[in-house]
Amino acid sequence: MTTDYQSGRVSLGARLRELRTEAGFDGKGIAERLGWQRSKVSRLENGKQTPSREDLTAWAEAAGRPDVVNELAGRLTGLETRYRSLRKQYANGHRARQEQGLVETERTTLLRGVEIVRIPGIFQTPDYARAVFTANSAFRQVPDTDVEDAVRARVLRQQALYEPERQFRMLIWEGALYALNAPREVMAGQLDRLRSLIGMNTVELGIVPFAAELKRSPSHGFWLYDRRLVIVETLSTEMWLDDEESIALYERAWNWLAESAVYGPTAHRLIGRASAALGLS
Repeated sequence: MTTDYQSGRVSLGARLRELRTEAGFDGKGIAERLGWQRSKVSRLENGKQTPSREDLTAWAEAAGRPDVVNELAGRLTGLETRYRSLRKQYANGHRARQEQGLVETERTTLLRGVEIVRIPGIFQTPDYARAVFTANSAFRQVPDTDVEDAVRARVLRQQALYEPERQFRMLIWEGALYALNAPREVMAGQLDRLRSLIGMNTVELGIVPFAAELKRSPSHGFWLYDRRLVIVETLSTEMWLDDEESIALYERAWNWLAESAVYGPTAHRLIGRASAALGLS
């Protein structure tokens, strides 16, 4: 459990206590009113237990404040945002995380993404993915024994690119075309792979040029799964954001960046220029 999560739960508990005292109840009294054990009231007020939405509705009504149900629900939504430690996720390698990505992709019709310094996983060649996983294992000091399994899971996920009911709209900062996250010969194949994706019915690949005018600079990568989930990765944490406010914020960030991107033949030329600059073609 993260510090932010626990702090939010303590804050929500304090708000429940405030509503109780304003209504003139002690802990025993509101427990009797709700038909709960006294211990449950104590755990909720002290941030030791996460309430359900039904708990919050019942609490507000018992306190005579049905008008605060939406406020309490909003606080709970903030708690329900998931923060996942990457250290723990990678403790046993990469495979499980890749398989989780496969599940989320299968649930998604429209997948939008932004990558700043590497090629999106959904577009990676096996060799490029292998280089990324191996380097990540070394950096995080975790086993690399399942790298090949992770590569296979990543390639399996890419089968979704050929399913006509899905759409993949990806934005890549031009710098990612030059970043040697893999050996040069691997990068050559990776850039060829990107060029081959341009024109696919299910794929819209946008390159944000170095010289593009930006309404907002791309500070980090993120992925939007329909309008139900945003996944954002920092150095230590992977955030799964499913509240409406966060989704709208990242959707706006994606839209603004998409306005600065180039597509089709122009994107193809930028990829070719990167390949030539790196001496790959």
